[in-house]
Amino acid sequence: MNRRAFLKRAAGFTMTLIGLSGGTFFYSREIEPASLHIQKENITSDNIPTTFHKKKIIQFSDTHLGFNYSIENLEKLANQINKRNPDIILFTGDLVDNPKYLKAQEHKPIIEVLSSLNAPLGKYWIYGNHDHGGYGTETILDIMEAADFTLLQNSHVEISSEQDTFILAGIDDLMLGKPDLDAALQQANPELFTVLLAHEPDFADEAVKYPVDVQLSGHSHGGQVRLPIIGHLYTPLYAEKYVRGKYLIDNQLQLFVNAGIGTTRVPYRLFCKPEIHEYTLQANLS
Repeated sequence: MNRRAFLKRAAGFTMTLIGLSGGTFFYSREIEPASLHIQKENITSDNIPTTFHKKKIIQFSDTHLGFNYSIENLEKLANQINKRNPDIILFTGDLVDNPKYLKAQEHKPIIEVLSSLNAPLGKYWIYGNHDHGGYGTETILDIMEAADFTLLQNSHVEISSEQDTFILAGIDDLMLGKPDLDAALQQANPELFTVLLAHEPDFADEAVKYPVDVQLSGHSHGGQVRLPIIGHLYTPLYAEKYVRGKYLIDNQLQLFVNAGIGTTRVPYRLFCKPEIHEYTLQANLS
């Protein structure tokens, strides 16, 4: 960490401690983490097939099930997602905050909630860094498979509607997995509209070298605690360049970074509400 970054973070944490000593503490601990922001975005591309025009994709990420985010919270989230009537549902990693949580937690309620999510064109997911490691990797895979989610781990699928198709690809986690975008896109038609799921957003600087139109990521939590003027205080490795919102990389790759649902490290959110993304595909009909 350089001197400037250190001073910024130190000043930010000092201001946070002062602010959290009053009513802001209650708000950031109890109110904002329980709120939900629906971030609506249009994804426009000449490569989007016409039969996918107006199709809706919901992305959610970083639930971090555990001490600060319960199955009851997850159930409320699922209800909100189903109300949006998505055609496709995408989960971009970090189901649990710590895989050890799953040793003490009954898996059936988690499976039931995730199974209740409805999407006629499918439900897909990728690993996040908190999902990997020993017991968690295989257990989370079993849970997601039981809930009818398809894992994209250095692989892709073709999403079809009537006579048209687009590519949905996913890579393994950068931090604790073995990501391989070449393998993910192997035998994929590079002329088709292609969406990539990558947990860490900074991977976009690599993805832009490939025939990928859109990258969807999480991991950053949007900074989780943000202050006026200063902005976010901290983001994890591989979420330091692209933190929240929409970016256009080299005038080519559209990157969307979801601020996530749960919390990690500290159970606070400030000026950074939990969010899901609602994408509407926009084909060129002219």
